[in-house]
Amino acid sequence: MWHSTDVILKPYPRGFHLITREVVAALPELASIQTGLLHVFIRHTSASLTLGENASPDVRRDFERYFNHAVPDGWEQFEHMLEGDDDMAAHIKAALLGSSLTLPVRGGRLHLGIWQGVYLCEHRDRGGARTLTLTMHGE
Repeated sequence: MWHSTDVILKPYPRGFHLITREVVAALPELASIQTGLLHVFIRHTSASLTLGENASPDVRRDFERYFNHAVPDGWEQFEHMLEGDDDMAAHIKAALLGSSLTLPVRGGRLHLGIWQGVYLCEHRDRGGARTLTLTMHGE
């Protein structure tokens, strides 16, 4: 079985946000998959996805602090500044973290580790709504 759908996430503030519930809620078909894969793709170049710790908000704040330190907004060497100081830094952060995740499905659920969750990594101050394409394959 193949299934694909888009989900539009509400606008999130800059930072790292757990969106596992939103992904699962968009896939009622997940319950019928005993073994499979879910591919999650973000259709944007200034936000990204990663898998991270799902319990402590400190982890998400530390991710944000680290990436802001490593790739600062408005770095004087950036040429691409037409869309604001945070734009080029957002593109680099998104390229480093990536635009997709492939997650295992087992027994009608995402087969994640006990402390793992899907993060939306919003790298812009005002990124707006973000669209994910969810593609699931399994039996």
